[in-house]
Amino acid sequence: MANRKRQIVLRVPVTPEERAIIQQKMAQLGTKNFSAYARKMLIDGYIIHMDTSDIRAQTAELQKIGVNVNQIARRINSTGAVYAQDVEDIKGALVQIWQLQRSILSR
Repeated sequence: MANRKRQIVLRVPVTPEERAIIQQKMAQLGTKNFSAYARKMLIDGYIIHMDTSDIRAQTAELQKIGVNVNQIARRINSTGAVYAQDVEDIKGALVQIWQLQRSILSR
């Protein structure tokens, strides 16, 4: 225990029902670390869990769009020619970005 930051161990007896409720709440937050959960609850009294799945999905989509735009930019830089299709592809990418933004904000 010499290398540990926290050297004091607290023990809290609970009933099986209370333990089930604690496990349920931990599952809702997506945490399996009881020590971290208990420490946070004992110190702050509450935990705010934010669902960021929409933002993560949007980030993945933006990354795909960015890759496509970069491919177009590389082609333009290597050939020196801008094709109408490239411009349309970039406009389409911008439309996709705005649609993603609107869908996230409307939720």
